Amino acid sequence: MAIETERRFLVQGNGWRKSAAGVRLRQGFMVADAVRSVRVRIAGDEAWLTVKTEGPVAVRAEFEYPLALADAELMLASMCALRVDKWRYRVEYDGLCWEIDEYGAGLGGLVLAEIELPDADTGFSRPPWLGEEVTFDARYSYGYLLRNHHFGGAPA
Repeated sequence: MAIETERRFLVQGNGWRKSAAGVRLRQGFMVADAVRSVRVRIAGDEAWLTVKTEGPVAVRAEFEYPLALADAELMLASMCALRVDKWRYRVEYDGLCWEIDEYGAGLGGLVLAEIELPDADTGFSRPPWLGEEVTFDARYSYGYLLRNHHFGGAPA
C-alpha cells in the first residue's frame, strides 16, 4: 500500500515567490467526501488518476497512476462535476521541497503550503512565510472545500 505523510499550512505574505517555479494544475474530482477522493490531475502534458483517503490526518493511503493526456482530458470534461484550477509552486527551503498551491477566485485566493515527509516523526525547519498549520483542520480538506465553495464546476 502506498502511504503519504503530508503536513499542510497556510502561507503568509509573498516571501516564498522569489524562488518559486510554478505550473498550472487542472484537476477534477469524481469522488470527494470526508473519507476518500478520486481525482484526475493534469499538469502540462502529463496526467494522473489519484485515489486517496481524506480527512484531517497527516498520514493517509494514496495510489497514483499515470494517464494518457487525451484520456485525462475526457475524464475531466465528462466525469468530474467538481473541478479545481490552481497554480502549484515548488520552493526549496533548508534541503526540503515545499509545494505551495495558490487557488483562484473560487477560494478567494487561498494559498496553502504542503510538505511530504518520510514519516510522521520527521522534523523540519519552518520557512518564514509559513503560517498556521491546518493539517488536522477538516475545513482545509478537499472534501470540505469542495462541499462548501464553488470551484468552477458544479456548485458544491
